[in-house]
Amino acid sequence: MNRILQFINLNRGEEDRQKVVENVVSNISFRGSNLWVLACAIVVASIGLNVNSTAVIIGAMLISPLMGPIVGAGFGLGMYDFSLLRKSLKNLLIATAVSLTVSTIYFYLSPFKETQTELLARTAPNIYDILIAFFGGLVGVIAITRVEKGNPIPGVAIATALMPPLCTAGYGLAIGNFKFFFGALYLYSINCVFICIATFLIVKYLKYPAVEQLDARRQRQVKYVMTFLIAVMLLPSIWFAFRLYEEKKYNQKVDQFIEKEFDARGYTVLYRKTRYLANPHTIELAFLSHKFSEDEVAQLTSRMRAYGIENSVLRIRQDTTDLKRDILNEIGADRKTLNQKDVAIANLQKQLALSGVDNSKVLPEVTILFPGITNISIAEHLFNEGTDSTKTVYVMLYKTGRDLDKAEKERLTAWLKQKFQVKDFEIYGETLPARETGRK
Repeated sequence: MNRILQFINLNRGEEDRQKVVENVVSNISFRGSNLWVLACAIVVASIGLNVNSTAVIIGAMLISPLMGPIVGAGFGLGMYDFSLLRKSLKNLLIATAVSLTVSTIYFYLSPFKETQTELLARTAPNIYDILIAFFGGLVGVIAITRVEKGNPIPGVAIATALMPPLCTAGYGLAIGNFKFFFGALYLYSINCVFICIATFLIVKYLKYPAVEQLDARRQRQVKYVMTFLIAVMLLPSIWFAFRLYEEKKYNQKVDQFIEKEFDARGYTVLYRKTRYLANPHTIELAFLSHKFSEDEVAQLTSRMRAYGIENSVLRIRQDTTDLKRDILNEIGADRKTLNQKDVAIANLQKQLALSGVDNSKVLPEVTILFPGITNISIAEHLFNEGTDSTKTVYVMLYKTGRDLDKAEKERLTAWLKQKFQVKDFEIYGETLPARETGRK
């Protein structure tokens, strides 16, 4: 048992505690360079969220100094150093205010205000965000207290993700969307509180000495405050996670319903929108051509229960004329473009094939089929060039010692069309005197 305890003992490789505390205190303050670094990190993170670039967001998290005052607050609570706690909370408040101000100004001035997926991901926190913040905070504090810091710190900065929620809150303020603002600020608060709690637990586990000796009553008060903070952050997050789970289950049932009741029967769904938060839930659909009667809609609504879809209303949009016309026009335009490209490619292929014809290689094939032909020249000719009625005609000129009859000419023309895969092919011949053909 002692061997196992030694194996997991955090006191091994521990840094001098006085030095650890000094490092923590030095990273709390947001003055001078720290404030500039924070402002620049906020701008970088805001740009990353604005252009939906995960790499840029990660870069901003790596240079962010926001972890300092949060870890300081955890050390202040764990060591009952209320002076350190007050200083940490004060600087965290300053950093939060600066970050919100900078991100709000950026998004207000930015011409691109579309809500990207990276922004949406920071507006609805759940239980998983709590677990990430807590365990990320544990790793961060353990690394801070080691002699060899190793490389966990950058990973902790990325995992705990303090910058993106703050920037998203600024985005919500800039566009006047307070749902985004409060959702992102709640996620930021979760990260701060659970990193602080993780720090508190590690400080207590490592038995850092208390700066102020507290009586039992004051210690109970600290515990009550910590318990209250955990409950305030934990309970709504569990509810968000449960709602997310229920919404995913509901959407899976709706997908199954649509696939079996519509897709399998050949009804093309043009439009689909599911409103899970509405009461009752709403499923709105529109179709390419099929019109549903009121009785059919009622039957479909009743069949939804067989798929486990409860407390839901099915609405089918029947006024799809404009929507259908627009989609068909777009499809037609795409097909026209594709057809034009296909024709152009085919023509180019034919032109390249014919422009690169080696007459000396084709001649032996021709003479096998038509022994009288002694020479050929194949080329293409454009008529009505520059007009809508441009026409390309492929021509073969040949020399022969005897006239080809009509059947032979037709056979030669058909062979050339097949060989070069063209529609129009004309042949013109010249009959040579016997002396020019080498005949006696």
